[in-house]
This record gives sequence, C-alpha cells and structure tokens, in this order.
Amino acid sequence: MQISERPLIAITTGGANNLPRLPELYLQTVENAGAAAVFIGLDVSIPDAVMRYDGFIIPGGRDINPLLYNEERVADMNLEDESRVEFDLALFHSAMKQGKPVLGICYGMQLMNVAMGGTLCQDIGMRKGETGNHREGIHPVQVNDNPYVEAGRYEVNSSHHQAVKDTGRGLEAFAFAPDGIIEAFYYRKHRFLLGVQWHPERMRSGISGAVLTSFIEACREYE
Repeated sequence: MQISERPLIAITTGGANNLPRLPELYLQTVENAGAAAVFIGLDVSIPDAVMRYDGFIIPGGRDINPLLYNEERVADMNLEDESRVEFDLALFHSAMKQGKPVLGICYGMQLMNVAMGGTLCQDIGMRKGETGNHREGIHPVQVNDNPYVEAGRYEVNSSHHQAVKDTGRGLEAFAFAPDGIIEAFYYRKHRFLLGVQWHPERMRSGISGAVLTSFIEACREYE
C-alpha cells in the first residue's frame, strides 16, 4: 500500500502514442473512486511494476489476433499492436502470480480471456440468431450472483464488435446481454480478477460505479 493510503493503480497502454480512447476519463474515474492512477507503457519493467502498483487496469483497445487463440482470421478487424498485446499478456500473468487485483475493460476483458485459454467471437455480426447492436448505444444486462457487485438488471454502454466466446480456464461469466453476449466474468481463485465488456469509465453510476468501487477496495486491502 502506498504511504498516502490511496491505492496507486497502473493503467496499461501501448505507449505514449497508443493510449486508450478518452484517456482522461480513466484517470478521473479512478480518482473519483478514491485512488490515484498512472499510465504505464512498453518501456517499464514488468517485475518492477507488479511490485510497485496496488492494482492494474487493462483498458480498451483494438482487436486481438485470432492466432493467439488458435483460430484463423475470418472477419474484418483492426488488430492491436503486437507489442502492446505481448506486454499486456506478460503483465497480466505476472500480476496474477503476485495476487494483485486486475480489472479488464472491453479489450482488456477479451485479452484476459485469451490469456486464460479462452476464445473470442471475431465479429458479433457473424453469430447465429438475433444479435443486438453492441457497436454503440446502451443496452440492458442481467447480472447474476458474484463476489463483487449486487445482482440485478442494469444498463451499460456498448462499444465493441467482438466478444468472449468460450471462457478461459476458471473464469465464471455472471453478466449477460439479452442476446446472450457475455458482459462480465470473474476468477474465483484470485483476490480480484474481473472483466467487463462495457466501459465503466464512461458511465460511472449504477453497475459501473459498483465495479470501480469494488476494484479500488480490493487494491486498498492488498498487502
């Protein structure tokens, strides 16, 4: 824990020229939740970062190469820089080993799923059956029992064309869109490992506020 008793959160990036969309919202959201945040990039030492920071946010980004989950590319996509994906994967595994809290947002959730051996739907529009609009707007989610936020029906924002298909080892999905898209999962064996498909930094009330509060509290309690 930091001397100030305010948890220090690291938000991963692909470097100064590859920040998440609306980066200021991430910093403001963490600040409003009672912690401090900094962006870290590819030039940092992962072992040093995992020792220094109380928790990690893997934020939004572009698409993950399907080769990482043993699939050929079958959809149009805008691939994230390979260097960022490699950095995020290495940091995620290191943070897991140290028991540090990790929150994955959109791309971050998908990366965590791939890191745990899961797969992705390369484009939601290719799914069979009725599928809602996940590229923009707001839609409801059903949140089931989980350790971090209260179960119930909420509204979340949506800004993605890919989604979790098969969950990775040990990951438990607990929030779903009306069309069945997985909107959140957690890992029972970890102090705090939570992935959400929406962007809580853009919608801080309701379920989004609860997610951030729960994450920051886990970081505060880390010793």
